[in-house]
Amino acid sequence: MATPTEENYLKALLALTDAEGKASVSGLGQALGVSTPSVTSMVRKLHERGLVEYARYQPLRLTPAGRKAAALVVRKHRLTEMFLVDMMGFGWEEVHNIAEQVEHVDSPSFFARMDKLMGHPKFDPHGSPIPDTEGSIHDLDHRRLDECAVGETVTISGLNHSSNDFLHYLNDRDLSLHTELTVVAREAYDGSLTVSYVGHPREVLSQVVASKLLVG
Repeated sequence: MATPTEENYLKALLALTDAEGKASVSGLGQALGVSTPSVTSMVRKLHERGLVEYARYQPLRLTPAGRKAAALVVRKHRLTEMFLVDMMGFGWEEVHNIAEQVEHVDSPSFFARMDKLMGHPKFDPHGSPIPDTEGSIHDLDHRRLDECAVGETVTISGLNHSSNDFLHYLNDRDLSLHTELTVVAREAYDGSLTVSYVGHPREVLSQVVASKLLVG
């Protein structure tokens, strides 16, 4: 059984790994807000437990066991977020910090019951896939809104950034998952988009905002 701190390291490593499955000690330290010596000490422990591949001056890699353990922490987090929104009426901007605490509960039956009560959801409230019980995470066929052409009609299916400030920004503009919108115009100077959707015939979104909205 991993400690909450170990689980946080594994989850951060999973989020940081690149296409080749690599991450750096410095990047992990920055993500967690801890010193390089602290990161090195922890990854050595995780290496000894067979969860992380570690060698001095080499990139970090999760082992298959480490990747599964990390994905199962993500599963608990995203199931909790979905439960809070769907079953308890929380807003999608309210659930992250609560889920950060609940994800460390060591009770498979608790999360299995939560999953069953919701009908086995595949995605969390922000459109991110919920790993299955084996730790498999399904790839999603998403585009960023800023990649869409003028005249296209698309539906928001996920976010690649879900800070509270960003979620409040979306709430203020009545933008949420499943919102269908049409790209009306693109500003050549800064890449901002004018979009149209129910109740908002001409809403201007910056290129930064549009790049954080995933559509299908």
